[in-house]
Amino acid sequence: MQPKIEIYTWSRCPFCIRAKSLLDQKGVEYTEYCIDGDEAARDEMAERAGRRSLPQIFIDDKHIGGCDDIHALERKGKLDGLLEVA
Repeated sequence: MQPKIEIYTWSRCPFCIRAKSLLDQKGVEYTEYCIDGDEAARDEMAERAGRRSLPQIFIDDKHIGGCDDIHALERKGKLDGLLEVA
């Protein structure tokens, strides 16, 4: 079964779009929380992630980071292992 992937985004954020594009290229399903203008949801995300910037990505409830972080994992060849079906 695929790991649970969650991503907090803003609809027009270029970094969010880039991170989702990478996940789409990998062919994995993910839950997107589009939090445009929702400060309560952003506060909740920040408490969970320790950051207020977007996007914030979680795989099986483990904080992966943002757009640069997920692309760094991909460059290092480590992303596929995190996304693999168990």
